[in-house]
Amino acid sequence: MSGIQFADGRDADPIGDATASDATNGDGSDAGSGNAAAVAGPSVTGRAIDGAGDVDLAVDAAAGDGRRARVVVTGGAGFVGSHLIDRLLSAGHAVVSLDNYGSGRPSNLAHLSEVGAFRSIEHDVREPFPDVGAVDRVFHLASRASPVDFREHALAIAETNSIGTRNAAAFALEHDARLVLASTSEVYGDPDVNPQPETYNGNVDPRGPRAPYDEGKRFAEALASAYVRERGLDCRTVRIFNTYGPRMRADDGRVVPTFLEQALDDEDLTVHGDGSQTRSFCYVTDLVEGLYRVGDGSPSRLRGEVVNLGSTREITIRTLAETVLDVVETDAELTFEPRPVDDPDLRRPEIGRARDLLGWEPEVSLETGLERTADFLRRSRSVDGPPA
Repeated sequence: MSGIQFADGRDADPIGDATASDATNGDGSDAGSGNAAAVAGPSVTGRAIDGAGDVDLAVDAAAGDGRRARVVVTGGAGFVGSHLIDRLLSAGHAVVSLDNYGSGRPSNLAHLSEVGAFRSIEHDVREPFPDVGAVDRVFHLASRASPVDFREHALAIAETNSIGTRNAAAFALEHDARLVLASTSEVYGDPDVNPQPETYNGNVDPRGPRAPYDEGKRFAEALASAYVRERGLDCRTVRIFNTYGPRMRADDGRVVPTFLEQALDDEDLTVHGDGSQTRSFCYVTDLVEGLYRVGDGSPSRLRGEVVNLGSTREITIRTLAETVLDVVETDAELTFEPRPVDDPDLRRPEIGRARDLLGWEPEVSLETGLERTADFLRRSRSVDGPPA
């Protein structure tokens, strides 16, 4: 596959001269302040593959104020990070991915191997960031996010969201760059208000099995807010609600790939509890568009802000399971097991702030998103076989 090129035949130029650093452990409007090269706004061509088929990357390269931003994405080989990189490249920006492949996969970025405007560096964000030259924006997405990993990689998760966030903030400040911090709906814990607005402070157990992730993200927000107030950093925080789609690992442990894998194997779907707990599922391209707009927005509107991004369609886990059975067209049934400790009862975002500040709301229906994700998992099986 040919890489992303400008329409006049020029390759988008690579970013930085950094060499890949060894991963020692664990896991992983305006163009912003900083030095960005001006571009005339040629189109970008190329194609990326996801579970729904080809994603066309041919769009206008002029973005924001017409300048081409140089962007660093931590956790760039992850499920969300890799889709965000596609979106940034499609807008004509140059991108560096930092990932130690703790949960991210090189295969998520394989379609970009010949793209001149993209560089992938193996790096653990708990170590100081490598020199990649001038930078305008940093999207800090690095962190394992699966409940399975909360048990097995608790220390790495806590450190990635504390030490890693400090390193991301210091790096952005050093480069006079804008920082977009990926937080989570888990900062709300098991909420006693529904839907959850950004002003809600949450109900979180600081010592429970989910605490390294939940409290890690809460600390990341506190640290980033301190950088905004004390150092003048332009940081915007996104609280991401349940997101799904192509490039999720089949063995991720989160409910959508788990249900889909079971359905594809004609196995009964395992529901925790009676399935009455609720979630709101947002398709990954909708989420990424929101992330992109947060990074692209004016400092006068978004500096220091926190914004919920997620679907407002709240459904029970049992309804999700039944929808998966319909989408996959299997005769499998439901089985029920005890719920995990600290599993939240409710999850639905209030997204009025995203509508007002970003003009954003989700567009892809749950049924369509599940069909695309199931198709991706089928394609993955044709290459790798079903998960062990």
